[in-house]
Amino acid sequence: MDHLDKLESKSIYIIREAYKQFKDIGILWSIGKDSTALMWLVRKAFYGQIPFPAIHIDTSYKFKEIYEFRDEWSKKWDFKLIIAQNEAALKAGISPGKDKLECCTQLKTEALKQVIAKHGFRALLLGIRRDEHGIRAKERVFSPRDREFQWNYKVQPPELWDQYKSKQEGEQHIRVHPLLHWTELDVWRYVEREDLPVVDLYFAKNGKRYRSIGCETCCNPVDSQATSLESIVEELKTTKIAERSGRAQDKEKAYMMQKLRSLGYM
Repeated sequence: MDHLDKLESKSIYIIREAYKQFKDIGILWSIGKDSTALMWLVRKAFYGQIPFPAIHIDTSYKFKEIYEFRDEWSKKWDFKLIIAQNEAALKAGISPGKDKLECCTQLKTEALKQVIAKHGFRALLLGIRRDEHGIRAKERVFSPRDREFQWNYKVQPPELWDQYKSKQEGEQHIRVHPLLHWTELDVWRYVEREDLPVVDLYFAKNGKRYRSIGCETCCNPVDSQATSLESIVEELKTTKIAERSGRAQDKEKAYMMQKLRSLGYM
């Protein structure tokens, strides 16, 4: 087995273990490269099927390319798609232009809480990685939240020798992270090897491309000449630019991200 085979095998084991423990489970699909790679791994784990709903938290501020990709590939892969919005917050005028912390809390975290409560999900699969942000390095593969979906980053279960605390206690909600051990370069090498579809915002146009995508109002492209999967892989071998450097920096600071995640943010 090569490096990617080992990563894939471990992720598929985590996905199957999560499904065994929690039948009321869903997967968050942001339409980014990581969550799309995770969707592919789920399909591999279950022989071409996604046996539980995929959830897209729609702030209404995403790139049009994200919506187009979502609609196209949800049909091609034929799975149940749940589109979740905090409609009350949108009607109240919550937007990134006013307060990004409040916007993320209301349009992402609260929308997520609402969809979990509505559908009774006991656990969710997410495509986050430890190398993506310092705060995410504190995560566990099976990460418990309390009944309000808050994350206590100071009290996390030990995960030694790939032994996971996968059982719930009381009214806990579990976040499962099958890509936690991957890096950005690993994901792109996997996308290249498996010939996975990705949103074309990741490819350079006029010397710019997006390393991380989400709400259009909070993302900026970085300088790049990478126009293909192969050139993205080569670029990442030497780049000194942080993956999330194009994200709105007022919510990327360690304190702010930690606060968001402690409240239930993805």
